[in-house]
Amino acid sequence: MTGLFSLPRPIFFRKVPPMFSLESKIAVVTGGGSGIGLAISKMFAQQGAIVDILEVDEEAGEAAVKEIAETGGTASSHVCDVTLPNKVRETFDKISSSRGKIDCLINNAGIAHVGNVITTTEEDFERVLSVNVKGVFNCLKAGVGHMQSAGGSIVNIASTVSVMAIDDRFAYSASKGAVLTMTYAVARDFLKNNIRCNAILPARIHTPFVDGFIEKNYP
Repeated sequence: MTGLFSLPRPIFFRKVPPMFSLESKIAVVTGGGSGIGLAISKMFAQQGAIVDILEVDEEAGEAAVKEIAETGGTASSHVCDVTLPNKVRETFDKISSSRGKIDCLINNAGIAHVGNVITTTEEDFERVLSVNVKGVFNCLKAGVGHMQSAGGSIVNIASTVSVMAIDDRFAYSASKGAVLTMTYAVARDFLKNNIRCNAILPARIHTPFVDGFIEKNYP
């Protein structure tokens, strides 16, 4: 039977190939000590990458390195506030000098905020954009600088709110929209240097940070 209400033909899937190797790749993961960043750091290490975690929380970074080492991976942690351009530049220079290169950058560090345009204060707005936009800018600037000669891959963690609205996320939506458009700009500007720049737009992921944020703001 054919037509609008006919059953679809069965789909036969080919065997999924093994996950690609990141053997000996140098990967920088911001906010890699918890949540999505920690999961990325662990997976990259499992695939053979040497992971350098940038964390504002020293204890979280060290705990992540220990966890990765226990499963046979290689990682280091660097205390770094991504909102500080000089500190970011120094950290990337240190990593590149010790490792010899930087192959991958995952811009994951970020913060959230609840509020609409009326309830969001100037201080709130500046704080969110400082981490989520300026922080990504600082790391892009430093990371691309070390990738121009040999190429590399960048993944920016944006959000579904980059392209759609949800209630009471004015500042956060603005910041993640900026992350998406910065991704487009870097991808276009540095394609000639063999640098790929992509964004992931996740919806809500129940990490410890998100669960704590929900508990605090939606009791």
